[in-house]
Amino acid sequence: EVQLVESGGGLVQAGGSLRLSCVTSGFTFDNYAIAWFRQAPGKGRVGVSAIRTSGEMIWYSASVKSRFTISIDKAKATVYLQMDSLKPGDTAKYYCAASPRESTMNSMHLGIYTYEYDYWGQGTQVTVSS
Repeated sequence: EVQLVESGGGLVQAGGSLRLSCVTSGFTFDNYAIAWFRQAPGKGRVGVSAIRTSGEMIWYSASVKSRFTISIDKAKATVYLQMDSLKPGDTAKYYCAASPRESTMNSMHLGIYTYEYDYWGQGTQVTVSS
């Protein structure tokens, strides 16, 4: 059974940092697309960042590029999202998602969409105060 478990969320002041973790299990970590999405209250779920576990592709949304860094630890089958210079607009529930589909990985450079991902975690809340 595929499982994704997020952690690391919390309350932080604007300008602060958090590191989110997504621990995965139940699938071969070698060649998957793993993504972070976020959903603010009353809004849809949008893509934040994604990585191909083979390490060949990374994508960031324009709103977080240069502030967030995605990385993987293959030995721990874990994906991280380091979030720096946080802003109140980053407040949302953050979800980790995974896809084994080549089509998802091949189109990652164009952006990421919820329908491309098959497996989801329960999310972790990030709140940034001004």
